[in-house]
Amino acid sequence: IASLHVYSVLVVLFLTCGAVMATKDNDQIIKENNCETKMGLPCVLEAFTSIFETGSISTKCCGEVVVLGKVFHSALVKRTLENPLFIDLSPTTIIAKSIQTWNNCLALIDSPSPSA
Repeated sequence: IASLHVYSVLVVLFLTCGAVMATKDNDQIIKENNCETKMGLPCVLEAFTSIFETGSISTKCCGEVVVLGKVFHSALVKRTLENPLFIDLSPTTIIAKSIQTWNNCLALIDSPSPSA
């Protein structure tokens, strides 16, 4: 069952990255940032889970999110919400979770590592 869940998320992510129904602004931002190549798939899954489901994101993946930048992060979330697969989700809730994930990642990246 877990593998089916992961497979479903993968399908959704690839549909999201390639969706043609995105607004030109979000689509342009995502294309310019090479969404498919600049963030590893495990981190894409972690970020997706932390925003669209219930899950957490590791420090490593937070680093990838922060390097891509807030504009890219917001554009990808907004583009995902435009996908008909997510029509039942509350945009307000998702955007709030997106901001929370972004802020948590910034705090993780900005705080000194305990092993340092």
